[in-house]
Amino acid sequence: MGIIVRMLRQTAVYWPPQSSDNSGEHFDNYGVPQVSAPIEIDCRWEDVVEEFVTSDGTQQLSNAKVYVDRDLSVGGILMLGEIADITDPTNIKDNDGAWEIRRFDKLPNFKASEFLRTAFL
Repeated sequence: MGIIVRMLRQTAVYWPPQSSDNSGEHFDNYGVPQVSAPIEIDCRWEDVVEEFVTSDGTQQLSNAKVYVDRDLSVGGILMLGEIADITDPTNIKDNDGAWEIRRFDKLPNFKASEFLRTAFL
């Protein structure tokens, strides 16, 4: 077990984005994100404000930087905690600490046997 796996000692809830049509949009007509069923994942959650560049080239500030155990999709939602901590299953972003993933990075170790996966919220 490498250091990357050992550092993921927290639990987060992840709602993958659900595309309603072929356009790739993840929002309904009212701007509410459309997501799939929540799953628990291992993570290391850091509440840090850090500048990052989105895929369209704009600079933004993060609310948190989260190291995760799997690939995540931009547009998905992450919340620190467990599924039992969800207070509003309908309005996902109304849960305390739930944020949209605005950037996702994946960096291999030297042997490419493990990946450091980072989500910026």
